[in-house]
Amino acid sequence: MTDIGLFEAIYSARSNRKLSPDPVPEELITRVLEAATQAASAGNAQNWVFMVVRGAGLRAKLGAIYRKGSDIANAVYAARGRPEHLSEAQYQRFMARSSWLWDHFAEAPVIVIPCLRPRAMPSREALPPEIGYADELAYLDRIRGASIYPAIQNIILACRALGLGTVLTTNHLRCEDEVRAALGIPAGVTTFALMPIGWPLQNFGPLTRKPVREVAFADRWGEAWEE
Repeated sequence: MTDIGLFEAIYSARSNRKLSPDPVPEELITRVLEAATQAASAGNAQNWVFMVVRGAGLRAKLGAIYRKGSDIANAVYAARGRPEHLSEAQYQRFMARSSWLWDHFAEAPVIVIPCLRPRAMPSREALPPEIGYADELAYLDRIRGASIYPAIQNIILACRALGLGTVLTTNHLRCEDEVRAALGIPAGVTTFALMPIGWPLQNFGPLTRKPVREVAFADRWGEAWEE
């Protein structure tokens, strides 16, 4: 276990895709899950569920599903091309790291799957007539991620603080029904990520990111934030 500051964790929590198959103590996974449950949740609903998969057979099933979804992702990446801010060498390193995980996903000793239970909408009759019901349904769908992605970020930071590696990956969503069937996830429960967790085989940070002045505006769109 390491003892690092918050900003050190933020600035060095690299997406760790190369993980050792060595087991991770359950008490560390419990600490990671406890950190997840400290995140904000829309309406304080706390309607999250965290599936923890450790069995080799189930990890193999998830690995095969993830590989299937990643084949689609690979085709999309190829058609899209590299982002402008990456050099060709940087982009090839990114693709090499990603493809390594596509082939070795099941070797991670722990896979955490953050999920959300559905939140029921009040009946149309229970709401004031001036509220657009279809608009409210669309709003509810738009904000669903606000109730789970903060918890996912807490998982990433907790792993970093404990010396564990992880990555947020979503390729399985292309085949989510297969994940649901493999793990017995009931209808209506939505998965938001597959997060392999283990001891990292690559270094933490530093991260390379665009400067703030390129991604932040002051007061009006297009007015650059001056650092």
